[in-house]
Amino acid sequence: MTAHRPAPAAPRWPLLHAMAAGRDFESYLRKRAATGDPFQVGFPGFPPVLFTGTPEGARELFRVPVPLVTPPRPNPIEPMVGAASLILSAGDRHRTERALLAPALHGQRVRALGTMIRDTALAELESWYRPGDSAPFDALTMARAITRRVILAAVFGPGDGRDADYASAVNTFLDAFTMPLLAAPALRRRGYHPWARFVTARTQLDRLILADIARRRTQGPGTGDLLDLLLAIRYDDGTALTDAELCEQLRTLIVAGHETTATTLTWALYHLHREPGLLTRTTAELAGASDDPAEQASLPLLDAVCLETLRLHPPVPIVLRTLTEPWRWLGVDLAAGQTIGLAVGVLHSSPACWPAPRLFHPDRFLDRKVTPFEYAPFGGGHRRCIGATLAEYELRIVLATVLTTVRLRLVPGLALGGRPRSVPRNLASAPDRAIQFTSAQ
Repeated sequence: MTAHRPAPAAPRWPLLHAMAAGRDFESYLRKRAATGDPFQVGFPGFPPVLFTGTPEGARELFRVPVPLVTPPRPNPIEPMVGAASLILSAGDRHRTERALLAPALHGQRVRALGTMIRDTALAELESWYRPGDSAPFDALTMARAITRRVILAAVFGPGDGRDADYASAVNTFLDAFTMPLLAAPALRRRGYHPWARFVTARTQLDRLILADIARRRTQGPGTGDLLDLLLAIRYDDGTALTDAELCEQLRTLIVAGHETTATTLTWALYHLHREPGLLTRTTAELAGASDDPAEQASLPLLDAVCLETLRLHPPVPIVLRTLTEPWRWLGVDLAAGQTIGLAVGVLHSSPACWPAPRLFHPDRFLDRKVTPFEYAPFGGGHRRCIGATLAEYELRIVLATVLTTVRLRLVPGLALGGRPRSVPRNLASAPDRAIQFTSAQ
Protein backbone atom coordinates (compact mmCIF):
# COMPACT_ATOMS: atom_id res chain seq x y z
CA MET A 1 0.00 0.00 0.00
CA THR A 2 1.27 3.50 -0.85
CA ALA A 3 3.10 5.44 1.87
CA HIS A 4 1.04 7.93 3.83
CA ARG A 5 0.57 11.46 2.56
CA PRO A 6 -1.86 14.25 3.45
CA ALA A 7 -5.21 14.59 1.74
CA PRO A 8 -5.35 17.22 -1.02
CA ALA A 9 -7.22 20.41 -0.25
CA ALA A 10 -10.79 20.86 -1.40
CA PRO A 11 -11.30 23.60 -3.99
CA ARG A 12 -12.57 26.92 -2.71
CA TRP A 13 -15.74 28.50 -4.09
CA PRO A 14 -17.52 25.23 -4.99
CA LEU A 15 -20.30 27.04 -6.88
CA LEU A 16 -17.78 28.58 -9.26
CA HIS A 17 -16.18 25.18 -9.75
CA ALA A 18 -19.59 23.67 -10.50
CA MET A 19 -20.18 26.35 -13.13
CA ALA A 20 -16.79 25.68 -14.73
CA ALA A 21 -17.47 21.95 -14.76
CA GLY A 22 -20.87 22.56 -16.36
CA ARG A 23 -19.26 24.45 -19.24
CA ASP A 24 -16.63 21.80 -20.02
CA PHE A 25 -16.51 18.86 -17.62
CA GLU A 26 -13.56 17.03 -19.18
CA SER A 27 -11.42 20.17 -19.40
CA TYR A 28 -12.30 21.02 -15.80
CA LEU A 29 -11.17 17.60 -14.55
CA ARG A 30 -7.91 17.84 -16.53
CA LYS A 31 -7.19 21.23 -14.96
CA ARG A 32 -7.88 19.88 -11.49
CA ALA A 33 -5.62 16.89 -12.20
CA ALA A 34 -2.81 19.26 -13.13
CA THR A 35 -2.69 20.35 -9.47
CA GLY A 36 -1.60 16.84 -8.43
CA ASP A 37 -2.98 13.33 -8.10
CA PRO A 38 -5.19 12.47 -6.34
CA PHE A 39 -7.19 15.69 -6.54
CA GLN A 40 -10.39 16.72 -4.78
CA VAL A 41 -13.59 17.99 -6.39
CA GLY A 42 -16.60 19.34 -4.54
CA PHE A 43 -19.90 20.65 -5.91
CA PRO A 44 -22.94 22.00 -4.02
CA GLY A 45 -25.39 19.23 -3.17
CA PHE A 46 -22.87 16.39 -3.43
CA PRO A 47 -20.21 15.14 -1.00
CA PRO A 48 -16.60 15.90 -2.04
CA VAL A 49 -14.89 13.31 -4.24
CA LEU A 50 -11.22 12.39 -4.27
CA PHE A 51 -10.31 11.64 -7.90
CA THR A 52 -7.41 10.00 -9.66
CA GLY A 53 -6.47 10.07 -13.32
CA THR A 54 -3.46 7.75 -13.28
CA PRO A 55 -3.03 4.03 -13.97
CA GLU A 56 -1.73 3.57 -10.43
CA GLY A 57 -4.81 5.24 -9.02
CA ALA A 58 -7.11 3.17 -11.22
CA ARG A 59 -5.37 -0.03 -10.11
CA GLU A 60 -5.86 0.80 -6.44
CA LEU A 61 -9.47 1.87 -7.00
CA PHE A 62 -10.47 -1.28 -8.85
CA ARG A 63 -8.72 -3.49 -6.28
CA VAL A 64 -10.40 -2.09 -3.16
CA PRO A 65 -12.01 -5.16 -1.48
CA VAL A 66 -15.61 -5.69 -2.55
CA PRO A 67 -17.22 -5.21 0.91
CA LEU A 68 -15.44 -1.87 1.37
CA VAL A 69 -17.13 0.05 -1.46
CA THR A 70 -20.66 0.91 -2.50
CA PRO A 71 -22.20 3.29 -5.07
CA PRO A 72 -22.31 6.87 -3.75
CA ARG A 73 -25.49 8.51 -2.50
CA PRO A 74 -26.90 10.92 -3.46
CA ASN A 75 -26.17 9.67 -6.95
CA PRO A 76 -26.52 11.95 -9.97
CA ILE A 77 -28.32 9.33 -12.06
CA GLU A 78 -30.53 7.77 -9.37
CA PRO A 79 -33.72 9.48 -10.63
CA MET A 80 -33.15 7.84 -14.01
CA VAL A 81 -32.26 4.29 -13.04
CA GLY A 82 -33.80 3.96 -9.56
CA ALA A 83 -32.41 2.69 -6.28
CA ALA A 84 -33.08 -0.95 -7.22
CA SER A 85 -30.99 -0.74 -10.39
CA LEU A 86 -27.95 -3.00 -10.68
CA ILE A 87 -25.88 0.17 -11.16
CA LEU A 88 -26.74 1.36 -7.65
CA SER A 89 -27.30 -1.91 -5.76
CA ALA A 90 -24.63 -3.18 -3.36
CA GLY A 91 -23.61 -6.16 -1.23
CA ASP A 92 -25.33 -9.53 -1.59
CA ARG A 93 -28.08 -8.06 -3.74
CA HIS A 94 -25.62 -6.77 -6.31
CA ARG A 95 -23.65 -10.02 -6.32
CA THR A 96 -26.77 -12.16 -6.85
CA GLU A 97 -28.24 -10.04 -9.63
CA ARG A 98 -24.92 -9.68 -11.42
CA ALA A 99 -24.22 -13.42 -11.28
CA LEU A 100 -27.58 -14.20 -12.87
CA LEU A 101 -27.45 -11.51 -15.57
CA ALA A 102 -23.78 -11.77 -16.53
CA PRO A 103 -24.03 -14.96 -18.65
CA ALA A 104 -26.70 -13.35 -20.84
CA LEU A 105 -24.49 -10.35 -21.54
CA HIS A 106 -21.25 -12.14 -22.35
CA GLY A 107 -19.69 -14.74 -24.60
CA GLN A 108 -21.76 -16.97 -26.82
CA ARG A 109 -25.07 -15.33 -25.86
CA VAL A 110 -23.82 -11.97 -27.12
CA ARG A 111 -22.28 -13.43 -30.28
CA ALA A 112 -25.62 -15.09 -31.06
CA LEU A 113 -27.14 -11.61 -31.34
CA GLY A 114 -24.87 -10.64 -34.25
CA THR A 115 -27.34 -11.28 -37.07
CA MET A 116 -30.15 -9.59 -35.17
CA ILE A 117 -27.97 -6.52 -34.58
CA ARG A 118 -27.01 -6.31 -38.26
CA ASP A 119 -30.57 -6.81 -39.51
CA THR A 120 -31.87 -4.22 -37.05
CA ALA A 121 -29.31 -1.70 -38.26
CA LEU A 122 -30.19 -2.40 -41.89
CA ALA A 123 -33.91 -1.99 -41.27
CA GLU A 124 -33.39 1.30 -39.45
CA LEU A 125 -30.99 2.64 -42.09
CA GLU A 126 -33.68 2.24 -44.73
CA SER A 127 -35.77 4.88 -42.98
CA TRP A 128 -32.88 7.33 -42.62
CA TYR A 129 -30.86 7.09 -45.79
CA ARG A 130 -31.87 7.89 -49.37
CA PRO A 131 -29.12 7.94 -52.05
CA GLY A 132 -28.91 11.40 -53.54
CA ASP A 133 -31.03 12.96 -50.80
CA SER A 134 -29.25 16.11 -49.67
CA ALA A 135 -31.41 16.63 -46.57
CA PRO A 136 -29.22 16.40 -43.43
CA PHE A 137 -30.05 14.05 -40.57
CA ASP A 138 -28.81 13.90 -37.01
CA ALA A 139 -26.39 11.04 -36.43
CA LEU A 140 -27.19 10.65 -32.73
CA THR A 141 -30.92 10.39 -33.39
CA MET A 142 -30.27 7.70 -36.01
CA ALA A 143 -27.85 5.86 -33.71
CA ARG A 144 -30.34 5.97 -30.85
CA ALA A 145 -33.02 4.44 -33.07
CA ILE A 146 -30.75 1.53 -34.03
CA THR A 147 -29.40 0.79 -30.57
CA ARG A 148 -32.83 1.14 -28.93
CA ARG A 149 -34.27 -1.56 -31.21
CA VAL A 150 -31.32 -3.82 -30.40
CA ILE A 151 -31.66 -3.51 -26.62
CA LEU A 152 -35.44 -3.99 -26.76
CA ALA A 153 -34.90 -7.26 -28.62
CA ALA A 154 -32.31 -8.35 -26.05
CA VAL A 155 -34.58 -7.45 -23.12
CA PHE A 156 -37.94 -8.68 -24.39
CA GLY A 157 -37.06 -10.98 -27.27
CA PRO A 158 -37.43 -10.25 -31.00
CA GLY A 159 -40.60 -9.00 -32.64
CA ASP A 160 -43.85 -7.84 -31.01
CA GLY A 161 -43.59 -4.40 -32.69
CA ARG A 162 -42.97 -2.59 -29.41
CA ASP A 163 -40.32 -0.21 -30.76
CA ALA A 164 -42.80 2.43 -31.93
CA ASP A 165 -44.30 2.65 -28.44
CA TYR A 166 -40.94 2.80 -26.70
CA ALA A 167 -39.30 5.23 -29.15
CA SER A 168 -41.24 8.28 -28.07
CA ALA A 169 -41.24 7.33 -24.37
CA VAL A 170 -37.48 6.69 -24.19
CA ASN A 171 -36.52 9.81 -26.15
CA THR A 172 -38.81 12.01 -24.04
CA PHE A 173 -37.38 10.46 -20.87
CA LEU A 174 -33.77 11.07 -21.93
CA ASP A 175 -34.41 14.62 -23.08
CA ALA A 176 -36.27 15.50 -19.86
CA PHE A 177 -33.33 14.75 -17.56
CA THR A 178 -31.46 17.98 -18.18
CA MET A 179 -28.01 18.99 -16.99
CA PRO A 180 -29.40 21.11 -14.10
CA LEU A 181 -31.31 18.06 -12.78
CA LEU A 182 -28.19 15.94 -13.13
CA ALA A 183 -25.92 18.38 -11.33
CA ALA A 184 -28.22 19.97 -8.72
CA PRO A 185 -30.25 17.57 -6.53
CA ALA A 186 -31.94 20.55 -4.87
CA LEU A 187 -33.89 21.11 -8.09
CA ARG A 188 -35.50 17.68 -7.88
CA ARG A 189 -38.63 18.87 -6.08
CA ARG A 190 -42.29 19.52 -6.62
CA GLY A 191 -43.05 22.89 -8.12
CA TYR A 192 -39.97 22.95 -10.37
CA HIS A 193 -41.33 22.51 -13.88
CA PRO A 194 -38.36 20.60 -15.44
CA TRP A 195 -38.51 18.07 -12.59
CA ALA A 196 -42.26 17.62 -13.02
CA ARG A 197 -41.72 17.09 -16.74
CA PHE A 198 -39.09 14.44 -16.04
CA VAL A 199 -41.30 12.61 -13.51
CA THR A 200 -44.13 12.55 -16.06
CA ALA A 201 -41.78 11.15 -18.71
CA ARG A 202 -40.50 8.48 -16.31
CA THR A 203 -44.07 7.49 -15.41
CA GLN A 204 -44.98 7.09 -19.07
CA LEU A 205 -41.95 4.89 -19.75
CA ASP A 206 -42.64 2.82 -16.63
CA ARG A 207 -46.22 2.17 -17.78
CA LEU A 208 -44.88 0.49 -20.91
CA ILE A 209 -42.38 -1.58 -18.95
CA LEU A 210 -44.90 -2.65 -16.31
CA ALA A 211 -47.34 -3.69 -19.04
CA ASP A 212 -44.64 -5.92 -20.57
CA ILE A 213 -43.90 -7.41 -17.15
CA ALA A 214 -47.59 -8.15 -16.60
CA ARG A 215 -47.90 -9.82 -20.02
CA ARG A 216 -44.87 -12.00 -19.35
CA ARG A 217 -46.19 -13.06 -15.93
CA THR A 218 -49.48 -14.02 -17.55
CA GLN A 219 -48.15 -15.69 -20.70
CA GLY A 220 -45.16 -17.45 -19.15
CA PRO A 221 -41.47 -17.52 -20.13
CA GLY A 222 -40.33 -15.99 -23.38
CA THR A 223 -37.18 -16.79 -25.35
CA GLY A 224 -34.69 -16.77 -22.50
CA ASP A 225 -34.29 -13.02 -22.81
CA LEU A 226 -33.20 -10.64 -20.06
CA LEU A 227 -36.73 -10.27 -18.70
CA ASP A 228 -36.91 -14.05 -18.20
CA LEU A 229 -33.64 -13.95 -16.26
CA LEU A 230 -34.80 -11.10 -14.04
CA LEU A 231 -38.06 -12.90 -13.29
CA ALA A 232 -36.04 -15.96 -12.23
CA ILE A 233 -33.87 -14.09 -9.71
CA ARG A 234 -34.16 -15.40 -6.16
CA TYR A 235 -32.24 -14.03 -3.20
CA ASP A 236 -30.86 -16.11 -0.35
CA ASP A 237 -34.14 -15.74 1.56
CA GLY A 238 -36.14 -17.00 -1.44
CA THR A 239 -37.68 -13.63 -2.35
CA ALA A 240 -37.96 -12.40 -5.93
CA LEU A 241 -37.91 -8.95 -7.47
CA THR A 242 -41.12 -6.98 -7.10
CA ASP A 243 -42.70 -5.41 -10.17
CA ALA A 244 -41.38 -2.01 -9.09
CA GLU A 245 -37.84 -3.40 -8.76
CA LEU A 246 -38.14 -5.23 -12.08
CA CYS A 247 -39.25 -1.99 -13.68
CA GLU A 248 -36.16 -0.14 -12.45
CA GLN A 249 -33.84 -2.90 -13.64
CA LEU A 250 -35.47 -2.94 -17.07
CA ARG A 251 -35.46 0.84 -17.30
CA THR A 252 -31.72 0.78 -16.63
CA LEU A 253 -31.10 -1.90 -19.27
CA ILE A 254 -33.21 -0.14 -21.90
CA VAL A 255 -31.94 3.38 -21.35
CA ALA A 256 -28.31 2.79 -20.40
CA GLY A 257 -28.10 -0.17 -22.77
CA HIS A 258 -28.67 1.96 -25.84
CA GLU A 259 -27.68 5.54 -25.02
CA THR A 260 -23.99 4.85 -24.34
CA THR A 261 -23.58 2.82 -27.56
CA ALA A 262 -25.47 5.40 -29.60
CA THR A 263 -23.19 8.25 -28.53
CA THR A 264 -20.06 6.18 -29.25
CA LEU A 265 -21.36 5.21 -32.70
CA THR A 266 -22.01 8.88 -33.44
CA TRP A 267 -18.46 9.83 -32.49
CA ALA A 268 -16.96 6.98 -34.54
CA LEU A 269 -18.82 8.08 -37.66
CA TYR A 270 -17.77 11.66 -37.04
CA HIS A 271 -14.06 10.91 -36.75
CA LEU A 272 -13.99 8.51 -39.71
CA HIS A 273 -15.66 11.04 -41.99
CA ARG A 274 -13.21 13.76 -40.95
CA GLU A 275 -10.32 11.58 -42.09
CA PRO A 276 -10.90 10.25 -45.63
CA GLY A 277 -7.73 8.15 -45.62
CA LEU A 278 -8.75 6.32 -42.47
CA LEU A 279 -12.29 5.87 -43.78
CA THR A 280 -10.92 4.36 -47.00
CA ARG A 281 -8.69 1.95 -45.07
CA THR A 282 -11.58 0.87 -42.83
CA THR A 283 -14.03 0.29 -45.68
CA ALA A 284 -11.34 -1.61 -47.62
CA GLU A 285 -10.80 -3.88 -44.63
CA LEU A 286 -14.54 -4.54 -44.49
CA ALA A 287 -14.69 -5.17 -48.25
CA GLY A 288 -12.13 -7.92 -47.84
CA ALA A 289 -14.17 -9.71 -45.18
CA SER A 290 -17.39 -11.71 -45.39
CA ASP A 291 -20.73 -10.33 -44.24
CA ASP A 292 -20.61 -12.53 -41.15
CA PRO A 293 -21.11 -10.18 -38.16
CA ALA A 294 -18.69 -12.11 -35.96
CA GLU A 295 -15.92 -11.85 -38.56
CA GLN A 296 -16.55 -8.16 -39.09
CA ALA A 297 -16.50 -7.47 -35.36
CA SER A 298 -13.03 -9.02 -35.08
CA LEU A 299 -11.37 -7.00 -37.89
CA PRO A 300 -8.25 -5.29 -36.47
CA LEU A 301 -8.67 -1.77 -37.87
CA LEU A 302 -12.41 -1.63 -37.21
CA ASP A 303 -11.70 -2.78 -33.67
CA ALA A 304 -9.00 -0.12 -33.29
CA VAL A 305 -11.39 2.60 -34.52
CA CYS A 306 -13.91 1.59 -31.86
CA LEU A 307 -11.28 1.42 -29.12
CA GLU A 308 -9.90 4.84 -30.03
CA THR A 309 -13.39 6.34 -30.09
CA LEU A 310 -14.03 5.05 -26.58
CA ARG A 311 -10.64 6.38 -25.46
CA LEU A 312 -11.35 9.90 -26.66
CA HIS A 313 -15.02 9.85 -25.74
CA PRO A 314 -15.71 7.52 -22.79
CA PRO A 315 -19.51 7.46 -22.52
CA VAL A 316 -19.37 7.60 -18.71
CA PRO A 317 -16.62 10.10 -17.78
CA ILE A 318 -16.27 9.23 -14.08
CA VAL A 319 -16.29 6.08 -11.96
CA LEU A 320 -17.32 6.56 -8.32
CA ARG A 321 -17.10 4.40 -5.19
CA THR A 322 -17.95 5.25 -1.58
CA LEU A 323 -15.94 3.62 1.19
CA THR A 324 -17.87 1.70 3.84
CA GLU A 325 -14.83 1.46 6.13
CA PRO A 326 -11.62 3.48 6.64
CA TRP A 327 -9.06 2.80 3.91
CA ARG A 328 -5.73 4.10 2.66
CA TRP A 329 -5.94 4.99 -1.02
CA LEU A 330 -2.98 6.41 -2.93
CA GLY A 331 -1.33 7.05 0.40
CA VAL A 332 -4.19 9.11 1.81
CA ASP A 333 -5.95 7.80 4.93
CA LEU A 334 -9.68 8.09 4.30
CA ALA A 335 -12.67 7.71 6.60
CA ALA A 336 -15.76 5.62 5.95
CA GLY A 337 -18.19 7.57 3.80
CA GLN A 338 -15.52 9.18 1.63
CA THR A 339 -16.20 8.93 -2.11
CA ILE A 340 -13.27 8.16 -4.38
CA GLY A 341 -13.29 8.06 -8.15
CA LEU A 342 -11.56 7.73 -11.49
CA ALA A 343 -11.63 10.58 -14.01
CA VAL A 344 -11.70 8.42 -17.12
CA GLY A 345 -11.00 11.26 -19.54
CA VAL A 346 -7.93 12.27 -17.55
CA LEU A 347 -6.66 8.68 -17.56
CA HIS A 348 -7.27 8.40 -21.31
CA SER A 349 -5.44 11.66 -22.08
CA SER A 350 -2.26 11.07 -20.09
CA PRO A 351 0.76 11.71 -22.35
CA ALA A 352 2.68 9.11 -20.34
CA CYS A 353 0.29 6.42 -21.61
CA TRP A 354 -0.97 7.96 -24.82
CA PRO A 355 1.39 9.93 -27.09
CA ALA A 356 -0.47 12.83 -28.75
CA PRO A 357 -3.51 12.04 -26.58
CA ARG A 358 -5.92 14.53 -28.24
CA LEU A 359 -5.28 13.05 -31.68
CA PHE A 360 -7.72 10.47 -33.09
CA HIS A 361 -5.22 7.78 -34.05
CA PRO A 362 -6.65 4.24 -34.05
CA ASP A 363 -3.35 2.74 -35.20
CA ARG A 364 -2.05 3.16 -31.64
CA PHE A 365 -4.17 0.09 -30.76
CA LEU A 366 -2.74 -2.03 -33.58
CA ASP A 367 0.72 -2.32 -32.10
CA ARG A 368 0.18 -2.34 -28.34
CA LYS A 369 -1.79 -4.02 -25.62
CA VAL A 370 -3.28 -1.83 -22.92
CA THR A 371 -4.02 -2.76 -19.34
CA PRO A 372 -7.44 -2.26 -17.69
CA PHE A 373 -5.75 0.39 -15.54
CA GLU A 374 -4.70 2.50 -18.55
CA TYR A 375 -7.93 2.13 -20.48
CA ALA A 376 -11.28 1.96 -18.69
CA PRO A 377 -14.20 3.26 -20.80
CA PHE A 378 -16.58 0.93 -18.94
CA GLY A 379 -15.05 1.23 -15.49
CA GLY A 380 -13.31 -1.71 -13.89
CA GLY A 381 -13.09 -4.16 -11.06
CA HIS A 382 -16.10 -6.05 -9.72
CA ARG A 383 -18.46 -3.23 -10.75
CA ARG A 384 -17.31 -2.90 -14.37
CA CYS A 385 -20.30 -2.24 -16.62
CA ILE A 386 -22.10 -5.56 -16.99
CA GLY A 387 -23.22 -4.66 -20.49
CA ALA A 388 -19.75 -3.76 -21.79
CA THR A 389 -19.37 -6.90 -23.92
CA LEU A 390 -22.74 -6.38 -25.60
CA ALA A 391 -22.05 -2.67 -26.11
CA GLU A 392 -18.66 -3.26 -27.71
CA TYR A 393 -19.92 -6.07 -29.96
CA GLU A 394 -22.97 -4.07 -31.01
CA LEU A 395 -20.83 -1.00 -31.75
CA ARG A 396 -18.58 -2.93 -34.12
CA ILE A 397 -21.41 -4.64 -35.98
CA VAL A 398 -23.52 -1.51 -36.38
CA LEU A 399 -20.52 0.56 -37.50
CA ALA A 400 -19.57 -2.15 -40.01
CA THR A 401 -23.16 -2.27 -41.28
CA VAL A 402 -23.32 1.49 -41.79
CA LEU A 403 -19.95 1.64 -43.56
CA THR A 404 -20.77 -1.24 -45.93
CA THR A 405 -24.33 -0.15 -46.71
CA VAL A 406 -24.36 3.62 -47.15
CA ARG A 407 -22.06 6.47 -48.13
CA LEU A 408 -22.27 9.52 -45.91
CA ARG A 409 -20.85 13.02 -45.89
CA LEU A 410 -20.49 15.31 -42.89
CA VAL A 411 -22.33 18.59 -43.33
CA PRO A 412 -19.72 21.18 -44.37
CA GLY A 413 -19.69 23.14 -41.13
CA LEU A 414 -18.67 20.10 -39.11
CA ALA A 415 -16.29 18.77 -41.72
CA LEU A 416 -14.28 22.00 -41.67
CA GLY A 417 -14.90 23.30 -38.16
CA GLY A 418 -13.46 22.41 -34.80
CA ARG A 419 -14.34 19.21 -33.02
CA PRO A 420 -17.51 19.17 -30.91
CA ARG A 421 -16.96 18.56 -27.20
CA SER A 422 -18.23 15.69 -25.08
CA VAL A 423 -20.56 16.99 -22.38
CA PRO A 424 -22.45 15.08 -19.66
CA ARG A 425 -26.06 14.50 -20.69
CA ASN A 426 -28.42 12.17 -18.79
CA LEU A 427 -26.69 8.77 -18.54
CA ALA A 428 -23.87 9.35 -21.00
CA SER A 429 -21.64 12.07 -22.35
CA ALA A 430 -22.72 13.23 -25.80
CA PRO A 431 -21.64 15.78 -28.42
CA ASP A 432 -22.45 19.33 -27.36
CA ARG A 433 -23.99 20.04 -30.77
CA ALA A 434 -25.67 18.07 -33.51
CA ILE A 435 -23.45 15.97 -35.77
CA GLN A 436 -25.24 15.82 -39.10
CA PHE A 437 -24.71 13.80 -42.25
CA THR A 438 -26.12 13.77 -45.76
CA SER A 439 -26.02 11.16 -48.47
CA ALA A 440 -22.75 11.07 -50.43
CA GLN A 441 -24.32 9.29 -53.42
